[in-house]
Parts: sequence; structure tokens; C-alpha cells
Amino acid sequence: QVRLEESGGALVQPGESLRLSCAGSHVLVDYYSVGWFRQAPGKEREAVGCISGVDFSTRQSKTSYTKSMEGRFSIHNDSTKNTVYLKMDRLKPGNTPDYYCAADLGTRIACTKGISEDDEYDNWGQGTQVTVTT
Repeated sequence: QVRLEESGGALVQPGESLRLSCAGSHVLVDYYSVGWFRQAPGKEREAVGCISGVDFSTRQSKTSYTKSMEGRFSIHNDSTKNTVYLKMDRLKPGNTPDYYCAADLGTRIACTKGISEDDEYDNWGQGTQVTVTT
């Protein structure tokens, strides 16, 4: 059974950093594109960034980010741990959103041409909450 599990959510101070993890079970996260999203209560889910599956020719993945997050957020994978990480720097106070990771196991189009919409992903984790104090 395919499963993605987020972890690492915490209560932090403004300006601090936090790293979230997306661990895969029965899915190779380096082979499929993985996106990160966040959603606050009562608000729409928004894309944070994504990482593409490894290209067999270049043996590299590419990352894309929402412009407002670029420079503060970064995504990388670790195939030995089958985990995709989201590193967040200079966190700002907000509405305590849940952060989700999702994999595109179907079309394998997501994140190949830049950041993708959430409906292009077909496997989702349960989320992890991040709170930045005010």
C-alpha cells in the first residue's frame, strides 16, 4: 500500500527555520515527482514547491517553487532514506497551516515544467502542522 507520511511540524519563533520530512512507503520518492502544499483552516490549499522525479539521462531532479517562497524554502530528496525534505527558513507568523506532501504516480507530468496544481497529484499524506508564534 502506497503511503506518504509527513513529519517535523512544530511550534517555532518568527525568523527561525524548520525542516519537514515526507517519507514514502511502497513508493520511490526519487522516481516520482513530489509536491509540497500548505493549507490553513478555512483557506484554499496552496502550492509551496515541488521536486521532479530523477531524469535517467541526467540523473538529476529539478525543483520549482512558488515565487513568494523562493529563496526561503528549499526541497531536496534522499534516496537512501526514501524521503523528500522541505526546508523552510525565515518563517513568518501565519495561520498555523498544515503542510502536505503528494506524489504524482499517474501521469508523471507534475513538476516537469514548473510548479504544478494539486489535482495533478494522486497520493497524499495526512499533513503536519506548523505554528509560528506571534
